[in-house]
Amino acid sequence: MKVIWNYAIQMIEALKFMRQENVIHCDLKPENILLYDKEATDGGKISVIDLGSSCFINEWLYTYIQSWFYWAPEIILGIPYTPAIDMWSFGCILIELFVGFPIFPGESEKEQLAYQMQYRGVPPIDVLE
Repeated sequence: MKVIWNYAIQMIEALKFMRQENVIHCDLKPENILLYDKEATDGGKISVIDLGSSCFINEWLYTYIQSWFYWAPEIILGIPYTPAIDMWSFGCILIELFVGFPIFPGESEKEQLAYQMQYRGVPPIDVLE
């Protein structure tokens, strides 16, 4: 838990900085978290890397963003997205660090959304409309 907590704090700091700069990472996943000293007892320092899919808020560049297991519902549903998609991915990463496997291992859009609804329920009507 100490290591996960350390990583969580550092990821939140990176996301906070990106939000202050009006940037959405758009592909937050474990592979985009660089570990500097994995031998450190607290897990060491990390960096959030690979901003190749990132965009400025309200200046979306791509429609296919985020990696499969970390897809936010708004991406699956094809609705406008905000920095909240990075927070969704952040939560998925923390759970994966804790349990050791992805929480939403869907193999299609339909299956991915079904997994998400098992945990979060059906999206609100205004979202579905």
